[in-house]
Amino acid sequence: METIKNYLEAMFAGMPDTPEVRKAKAELLQMMEDKYSELREQGQSENTAVGTVISEFGNLDELAEDLGLKKEVEEFHETESANPRRQISRDEAAAFIENRIKKSLFRALGVMLCIISVACPILTAQSEKRILLAGPALMFVCIALGVGFLVYSGFVDSDWKFIGKQLCFIDMNTASYVKERRRGFEGIRAICVTIGIILCIVCWVPCMLFAMTARVTFGPAMMFMIVGIGVFLIVYANSASKGFDMLLRVNDTKTISGGYGEPAPSEVKYISKTAETIVVCYWPVITCLYLILSFLTFRWDLTWIMWPIAAVAHRAVVINCRRDD
Repeated sequence: METIKNYLEAMFAGMPDTPEVRKAKAELLQMMEDKYSELREQGQSENTAVGTVISEFGNLDELAEDLGLKKEVEEFHETESANPRRQISRDEAAAFIENRIKKSLFRALGVMLCIISVACPILTAQSEKRILLAGPALMFVCIALGVGFLVYSGFVDSDWKFIGKQLCFIDMNTASYVKERRRGFEGIRAICVTIGIILCIVCWVPCMLFAMTARVTFGPAMMFMIVGIGVFLIVYANSASKGFDMLLRVNDTKTISGGYGEPAPSEVKYISKTAETIVVCYWPVITCLYLILSFLTFRWDLTWIMWPIAAVAHRAVVINCRRDD
């Protein structure tokens, strides 16, 4: 029976997502299920019954007039002829996800190295001249490596550039696979982002601990290292997560297949793309504001108050941005 449902999804994947088409799809599914049950009651095997149902109801062009979809089917064929879409198979989707994770790792490493590079001259600031000159040299080495990782990350996915430039589509099984992989990665993303934000919040602690010691430069240096690690975790998790969304959004949103990437009923839906963007970018923006304000004022003992205020405000933002179905 699952084979019939999958076949029906493939039949209607490119059809416009309208009430008429959905109604016709439901009617055809009911007819296919009735025919399947009838054949099974007659003693036919499951494979034979499925084959018979598909051969009898599996041509949408022949059924279009009876279903009242003649105009929609003609428009579908015209659209396909004018703007053909490249199918992304399940194996290609799996390869893309692995490639995206690799790209995210190099990108996060590049950002982290650029941030922690500042720690090198800070650590050698109170050293003798020979070691003092090593600090800036190491800083430029770290920056060079960081920029190198960032540039390389742009070439890692060169084979997949067509996803953003060419019309593509995925079938229901591939979409289900991608959504399953996304659900599995959400736990990792939540941990990485949480730890990353915590590290950015407590990054000032070393400055306080080493402020009254002979190793006073250790505090700022460690602060940049902690921030670098925190940003690494946030960039890696969010960048990798976007790969799943890219695949789930390749389908034409005006067709039945455009709903394959929709979140599960238990997931949050937003009133618009703008609202979704606001919620997704909320904590990274707060983190940036916290660091900017803290570095400008050096009042780490006061700027931490931003976090409980931001947590309360976040709840209000989510309530006003989400859609209640």
